[in-house]
Amino acid sequence: MRIALIGATGGVGAEVLPELVSRGHQVVAIVRRAGAVDPSDRVEPVLVDVHDTPRLCEALKGVDAVISAFNPGWTAPDLYRQFLAGARSIHQAAKAAGVRLLVVGGASSLYGEDGRQLFETTEYPDPFEAGVHAARDYYAEILDETELDWTFLSPPPGYPGPQERRGTYRVGADTPLLDSEGGYSPISGADLAVAIVDEIETSKQQRRRFTVAY
Repeated sequence: MRIALIGATGGVGAEVLPELVSRGHQVVAIVRRAGAVDPSDRVEPVLVDVHDTPRLCEALKGVDAVISAFNPGWTAPDLYRQFLAGARSIHQAAKAAGVRLLVVGGASSLYGEDGRQLFETTEYPDPFEAGVHAARDYYAEILDETELDWTFLSPPPGYPGPQERRGTYRVGADTPLLDSEGGYSPISGADLAVAIVDEIETSKQQRRRFTVAY
């Protein structure tokens, strides 16, 4: 498959990129600065500002799917606005290009045992509060999308967890998966990448959110 990866140099994207390559996929790495990703026979870096929706749409034409691990950076000024604007631009570009979109969101929109979203019951220190707030609000928006073929993946609370790659994971829906002691079960960055690429290859979670953990 030919896959566009947005955020290829971030914490999630840097794990997803080698996972895609190892499975033989062609990767269009959408980057915001030249030289951020080295080109190869399976990786084509493309310099695009995700806020430039028309240019991003052109870059996405011809791919089979888009993986968005977008984050403007935790220290970005006006993080809430930048995060939400970037997510909306990616959404619109994928929709206009007619390609599937898998968004790696946060855990803040998952629901706890009391029925409230974790964003409502968790204290997030600066600068993280603005980013997780924006991710939660974007999730509320994507739920209303009926034309775009989308999937939203929420990593478990406290992500990333252990560093090893096990190659296995459990799948949940709107609530965090728990371990044998009743705590939030973690997942490593490498295995989150496994779950992301598995979903791209199988399309089991279309137009819905899912979460994964050990």
